[in-house]
Amino acid sequence: MKVIQHKIHLRFYEELNDFLPGEKRKISFEHTYIDRTSVKDVIESLGVPHTEVDLILANGKSVGFDYLINFDDDISVYPVFESLDITDVQCLRPKPLRNPKFVADVHLGKLTRYLRMMGFDVLYKNDFDDDKIVILSLKEKRAILTRDRGILKRSKVLHGYWIRSTKVREQVIEVIKRFDLKNIIKEFSRCIDCNSLLIKTNKNKILNELPPKVASSLDEFYRCPECKKNYWEGTHYQKMLSFIQSIKDIEF
Repeated sequence: MKVIQHKIHLRFYEELNDFLPGEKRKISFEHTYIDRTSVKDVIESLGVPHTEVDLILANGKSVGFDYLINFDDDISVYPVFESLDITDVQCLRPKPLRNPKFVADVHLGKLTRYLRMMGFDVLYKNDFDDDKIVILSLKEKRAILTRDRGILKRSKVLHGYWIRSTKVREQVIEVIKRFDLKNIIKEFSRCIDCNSLLIKTNKNKILNELPPKVASSLDEFYRCPECKKNYWEGTHYQKMLSFIQSIKDIEF
């Protein structure tokens, strides 16, 4: 019995092309299939996690992930628009995360510290497995930050982002741009070790915990209420501030 193959035409836009082989990037290409399946399954079979997708047009009409492809469909796939509200036209998830919170995988410890330094709520432990990350994402409405595409293909996952770069500064830029965070940076407001919000404290209350030179030269201190770590404008402060300002200065 001869197997009949059908075809559709696909086009992926912008950063979704990062997941495709070179010959399929930034062009419309033909994709063949035998049995009808959902557009979500087609997209993920090509290596693109559904969490990276915010809009699918089938023959010019917005459709959901459960849309069953038809012979000769013309399908356009667009990336997540966290900075734009496309509620009126997209059918894929309840709504973007307008109050961004994150949970990061084991590969992103350095990125976590930089994002916390900039004031962003990021859960991270080096023993979080994929199941734990998904549970936290759903329970606390956190976007998953990961270097593993596989976790983003889980059907339960609604919000997430695959970090492209292996260099921490470029990773920070990716996240700030992807989730439109530039205007809500609140530097040095969060503990980089445990993620808690810092509280301004009286120097006299922590005097016995401070190095003598610090105690004699500075008067403003912040304390983490959870891990009890103290913060002040030490020798690394200007370097960290310069890093943050360099991110703010980027035109996205």
